[in-house]
Amino acid sequence: MPVVPKKPYLIRALHDWIVDSELTPYLMVAADSDQVIVPVDYVNEGKIILNISANAVQNLEISATAVSFSGRFGGHSFDVYVPRHNVLAIYAKETGEGMMFDPADEGGPDAGPDEPPPVVDKPGGHLKAIK
Repeated sequence: MPVVPKKPYLIRALHDWIVDSELTPYLMVAADSDQVIVPVDYVNEGKIILNISANAVQNLEISATAVSFSGRFGGHSFDVYVPRHNVLAIYAKETGEGMMFDPADEGGPDAGPDEPPPVVDKPGGHLKAIK
């Protein structure tokens, strides 16, 4: 059975938790790919931080393959597209709580689905090591 990538689920869950906590969700993105569509004037050292709160963006979609939305940058509307492998972190602006992702976990845009974690046998039962 194929393993479904967990990263989009984690991004959606953390986004919901941050919003439900009445905090501001920020997305840290590696902007060093031709597949990433962000305003380049706001990229710093190959990364961009995006406010993805409901009052900052429209049509936010966190799908299995990407995060996309329409936002305003310097007073101009801009459609943003970030493939999931370019999402480095999602966190609350006010507290810094959230999650960073290891880019090596996905291996880049041509990588297949996440590999299943190895099965570790322990006395008294079977456990799976979770990344």
